[in-house]
Amino acid sequence: MKRSRLILSLLGVVLCLPAIAGSEEPEKVTVCQLQSDSPTYSHKLIEVEGFASSDFEDFTLFDPSCRDLTETWLRYGGKTDSGTMYCCGTTPNSHHPDDLTVEGISIPLVENDAFRQFDRETRAPSHAGNHGSVVHVTIVGRFFAGEQRSIGGRRFPGYGHMGCCTLLAIQMVKSVDPQDRNDLDYSASPPTLNGLFLTPIYPGKGVIEDQKQADLGPRAWAFSDPRRVAYEAVLGFAKLEGAPPLKLKTKEQYPASITYEWRLSRRSSLYTVIVSRPYFLSFYANDPKKVAWVVTAAFRAAGGD
Repeated sequence: MKRSRLILSLLGVVLCLPAIAGSEEPEKVTVCQLQSDSPTYSHKLIEVEGFASSDFEDFTLFDPSCRDLTETWLRYGGKTDSGTMYCCGTTPNSHHPDDLTVEGISIPLVENDAFRQFDRETRAPSHAGNHGSVVHVTIVGRFFAGEQRSIGGRRFPGYGHMGCCTLLAIQMVKSVDPQDRNDLDYSASPPTLNGLFLTPIYPGKGVIEDQKQADLGPRAWAFSDPRRVAYEAVLGFAKLEGAPPLKLKTKEQYPASITYEWRLSRRSSLYTVIVSRPYFLSFYANDPKKVAWVVTAAFRAAGGD
């Protein structure tokens, strides 16, 4: 029975491809290729596998191992809209009368079961404590590199929130992985806290290296000791050497995410460290079922009375 459903599902994908692309075959690319060499793929129909991040003013495709910071914004083809807020209090409608048109190209959309699952999982968190949602997905769509403008050393292609990104207009979702593990954090971003970021806003290569070190043995304790992960982070951020044992306070705790706080005194800076088991790390772990606790965000706020 399961085999029959799989065959029917694959047949549906095959039959849908000609409908969305005519005689055009999608070119398989990686997220890193799109980010590092976006003009090469502009206007092309592509197939790409990656992680979709959905949150307030965020609907992007990413690969945490990529070096380039240029992001790819996602939009639905057809008449359906994701409802993502772009900027400044403006929220798109859930539907529009005609198919999405970008740079004179009409973008259709196949609303299959995979698309409906993807739409459902990116619109709302599915686990307590999540902020936004991260989904692993394979997409067929039309890519647009935009017009590159350099501001302050960064590239702004012109699509998405504040013109941040290149654009991938989704024509079909080929596959999407379920959010079915309570031991993983599917959040797209850390909670909004007061203070100075001490870590990159989008953790990627750093936490992948932490996972690697846990897998190899030197940080094997990170699989089971989230408090120690936060403890060592505070020691580094506060530049404390030879300090007496620190008493970390647990501010918030969920199965896959814990927020710790520490300050030396009421007038000292307050350090907040969020440790979690990010969903995307399961794709980089030696054993997908063993994801290490890593620091996904840290803040320092000025002390007071």
